[in-house]
Amino acid sequence: MNINYLQTFREAAKWNSFTKAGEVLGYAQSSVTTQIKKLEEEFGVILFERWSGRIKLTPAGKELLEYANKMIHLLDEARQSLSEQADLAGSLSIGTIESIAGFYLPPYLQAFKNKYPRVNLLLQQGVCQYLVKGIKEGKYDLAIILDQKQEDPDLHFIIIKEEPLVLVAKPDHPFVQRDHIYMRDLENEKLIVTEQGCSYREMIENLYRRHAVRLELTIELGSIEAIKRCVAYGLGIAFLPLMAVKEEIANGKLMLLPLSDIKPKLYLQLVYHQKKWLSQSMKQLIHLLLE
Repeated sequence: MNINYLQTFREAAKWNSFTKAGEVLGYAQSSVTTQIKKLEEEFGVILFERWSGRIKLTPAGKELLEYANKMIHLLDEARQSLSEQADLAGSLSIGTIESIAGFYLPPYLQAFKNKYPRVNLLLQQGVCQYLVKGIKEGKYDLAIILDQKQEDPDLHFIIIKEEPLVLVAKPDHPFVQRDHIYMRDLENEKLIVTEQGCSYREMIENLYRRHAVRLELTIELGSIEAIKRCVAYGLGIAFLPLMAVKEEIANGKLMLLPLSDIKPKLYLQLVYHQKKWLSQSMKQLIHLLLE
């Protein structure tokens, strides 16, 4: 079997389109159709349902996709391992969240690239639950998440550091003048939150429930920068990782509110699969992050 057929199959599954797969791979649509047909003949199954010019994976197709991902991933590992015999090279796919990508990783990535310029770092953002899922599916070599302590028999979770989750408001907010604020005081405060699926969105909602405080959401945003700007304009208060608001607190654009009855925290964690082959470049990046 030609491994290229599996790569074509994976692209077609990704885009749900033979035409788009052909554009990405540089093939004519007819060539993509022929390769998929040969795979179906090889395995004796139908891989895609076809109707009205659209395609969708069949159950057999979904099962083959899992194997195709593993086989292509192993081939990539072989290529990378052989290339690294001479020098560190290849690519590392890293899944992470916006706050880590923007406020924590840059100096580490700079140090790594200065030392290993031939390694391509492919950073992809998402929410923590999908990043962990991506590790299981082989989408990323490793992920760096900000969440409560995680456990999974298939994965390695390494805690890098604790990260406080802090409450911030605009400088003239009435709470700024107080020495103590309690969860019950937030009853009528408008809260700006991150998108659904974000680890600390879930943590905040649990805090409100546990303290029997009504949660009044005013704005939901997928961008930390957008949340900070909305807080600065007085549209609400927000719980955010300290790393994401240190600069604004230092220059007085945002104020830290002194919550007395809770000290919420998350954990910066490095994640990779138990069965993951650790290339030299991956080992060096992990060592740098844990140093």
